[in-house]
Amino acid sequence: MFLSVKEMELRKIRFDETFQPGQIDFTDENLEQDSPLHAAGSAELLAHTEGELRIQGRYTVEMAAECDRCLGGARFPLDSQFDLFYRPTSFIAREEEVEIDEGEAEIGFYEHGGIELEEILREQVLLALPMQRVCNDACKGICPVCGRNRNETTCDCSMENTDDRWGALRNLEL
Repeated sequence: MFLSVKEMELRKIRFDETFQPGQIDFTDENLEQDSPLHAAGSAELLAHTEGELRIQGRYTVEMAAECDRCLGGARFPLDSQFDLFYRPTSFIAREEEVEIDEGEAEIGFYEHGGIELEEILREQVLLALPMQRVCNDACKGICPVCGRNRNETTCDCSMENTDDRWGALRNLEL
């Protein structure tokens, strides 16, 4: 859904959209959308600004990924709100470098007379996911010796500590 600035000049745009799995591409991030992504909210052109937009709303979706520890399936139900501000890229399209303050670091940019809702939602989903995607906090991972999933079976492998970089210091007497 394209959120057009021209349309926002006339009125606030309200959206209530559902995106089925596959409509928003998450494959580059090794993610799967397991449920429809539902988003509702509004987009408006802020008064007395040079094309600044405010887009706010809420979305719900369930995402799935490979667990970073055990390589099993990990599910992430997301239910989050967003309140975003955008300016046209012409605002910063200058030859010289421009210093921005801390508040401006929170502002995004758009071009071509508006912004796609799908792009906003993709970004918001990626930001809401944890950095380390694990199936659960107690995940034991894969044994580095035998390769078994330690959540499913136990193994008797022992880890030898062969890293002896501090060995010379241990032998020093005080």
